[in-house]
Amino acid sequence: MKLMIFNPEHDIALASNLANFTAPHAGRQLRADLGFLPALWAEEGDRVLVDHVESAEKAFRRVAHRLRQLGCCNLPVVDGRFTSAKQAVRSDLVSDVQPWGWNLALRAALKRAGIDSALMPSEEQIALIRQLSHRRTAARLLPLLQMEGTVGESFECTTPDEVEALLARYGQVVMKAPWSSSGRGLRFLSTERTPFQMQAGWFRNVVAQQGSVMVEPYYNKVRDFGMEFMAADDGIHYLGLSLFHTVNGAYEGNILATEDAKREIISRYIPECLLDSVEQKIVESLDLGSYRGPFGVDMMIVTDISHQPSTVSPQFFLHPCVEINLRRTMGHVALAISPTDDDILRVMRVVYNGTNYQLKIQRIK
Repeated sequence: MKLMIFNPEHDIALASNLANFTAPHAGRQLRADLGFLPALWAEEGDRVLVDHVESAEKAFRRVAHRLRQLGCCNLPVVDGRFTSAKQAVRSDLVSDVQPWGWNLALRAALKRAGIDSALMPSEEQIALIRQLSHRRTAARLLPLLQMEGTVGESFECTTPDEVEALLARYGQVVMKAPWSSSGRGLRFLSTERTPFQMQAGWFRNVVAQQGSVMVEPYYNKVRDFGMEFMAADDGIHYLGLSLFHTVNGAYEGNILATEDAKREIISRYIPECLLDSVEQKIVESLDLGSYRGPFGVDMMIVTDISHQPSTVSPQFFLHPCVEINLRRTMGHVALAISPTDDDILRVMRVVYNGTNYQLKIQRIK
């Protein structure tokens, strides 16, 4: 059987690079409340490791019922698919471990739970995953994806002078910590409103802790989306589009729709052939070494109307690699429960009601 784990604190744990890592309260709460998520794509006989079995069963039943109501998919409700660390996990029955993402903290926790280390990446392999998760991987891929209709530049900086030169060149830039999570680790600079000195302390701290800061021109974003993939022994495989929404970089929700419907939405801004070309380039050009597992490439549609008369329709461009998430993403979750045979649009959101997190799925009228 596969042992599956939702560990949403992964990005922060990866940044800390500590085996003895304690996630922030919000991360622990998210894991406790949405720990059932892997059951949405688990196969018969698999087990999902959760904090609280009864709570996970209740939340999964609610979501499965909602999915049946909306006609997205018909998930069988099978008792016994959830297990907790407090229960005995028979390591001899586990053939594979599939977490949201691999980091040292998760590896140490699973070893304490009695899981055979042979089923997990070594510390050296996790170090490779961490290095590949650095934003410079996206910066290195970006030039390989440039073609007519695309934009995007990214620079790795270690000194204030480098950042100030880029700010003077572009007028507005975004500073990004090499490892960060859900919109954290971003700082926006503008020659007119937010000079570098206002964020100089943040810059120095990140360089001291993580070695550098990535700096990118600021773009007028129109729409977030991404492509989801699986890295396997025989290469990289494209899984589908992810149309998602963020607020200040923090995830808000995903569109649930057929691939054709999602492509039609994106084609309102850019040609579909451009999507196909970028997908092919990623499959052919991205080198992930020994990494095997799911990953996503975040993209965005941008426009630049600053030099155009107000009567001229904006021209749209594709930023083909905003970041690479070397883990499972909410886009993968959306693909697991998206319809395959209708054109009805639905939305999947993660909502915090003041007490806990819930997965809400609604039909878009």
